[in-house]
Amino acid sequence: MISKLDSVLMTQRKFIFHYKNVRWARGRHETYLCFVVKRRTGPDSLSFDFGHLRNRSGCHVELLFLRHLGALCPGLWGSSVDGARMCYAVTWFCSWSPCSKCAEQLTHFLSQTPNLRLRIFVSRLYFCDEEDSQEREGLRHLKRAGVQITVMSYKDYFYCWQTFVARRERSFKAWDGLHQNSVRLVRKLNQILQPCETEDLRDGFALLGL
Repeated sequence: MISKLDSVLMTQRKFIFHYKNVRWARGRHETYLCFVVKRRTGPDSLSFDFGHLRNRSGCHVELLFLRHLGALCPGLWGSSVDGARMCYAVTWFCSWSPCSKCAEQLTHFLSQTPNLRLRIFVSRLYFCDEEDSQEREGLRHLKRAGVQITVMSYKDYFYCWQTFVARRERSFKAWDGLHQNSVRLVRKLNQILQPCETEDLRDGFALLGL
C-alpha cells in the first residue's frame, strides 16, 4: 500500500533550493520533511506511506508530522488482534536538523512509543556552530532516545529525487560541492554526537564495575 500525505510531489526547483547542503543557506527559512512510514502486515509483506511536509502556521514540521501519526500509523497506541502493538519504522529526510524544542518534544514522544523507530537524515545542521548551543544538546538527546541521525549523502538525495520529486524523467544531478559539504557536515555531526558515545562507554564500564 502506498499513499501520499500531499497529493502533489515537490517541484524540482523547490527540492534543490531547500535541500541544497550549502554552507551559507540564505533565504531558507522553511524546513521540509520527506517521510517514509513502514509497517509489517505479514510474514512477507510490508505496507508503507510516503509524502512530504513543511512548516505551517508557526508549527515546526517535525511536530506537524506527529499530528498526522494517527492516520499514518493506525494501531500505534492500540494493539492488534493478538494483543501485540503494531511496530513502525519511520524515516525522515529533513532540509534542516531539528531545533532544540522539537528535539525535546520528539524525545518525550519516543519515550512513550517504544514500538516506533525513527531515523533522521538531514541536509544541513540548524544552529550547531556554537559548541554549547542548545541545538547540539537536542541532537544528543535524540541519539540517547535511540534515534539514528545521519547527514544526507549523494545516494540519499538521489533516493529523495526519485521518490518525492516531480522529476519528469529528469535524472538527479549533483550540485557543485555536494560531496564536500556532506563530508564536512558528517564530521561536525560526529563531533556533536561524540559525547553520547563517551557516556555510553562510561555506563558500560559502570555496569561491569570498572
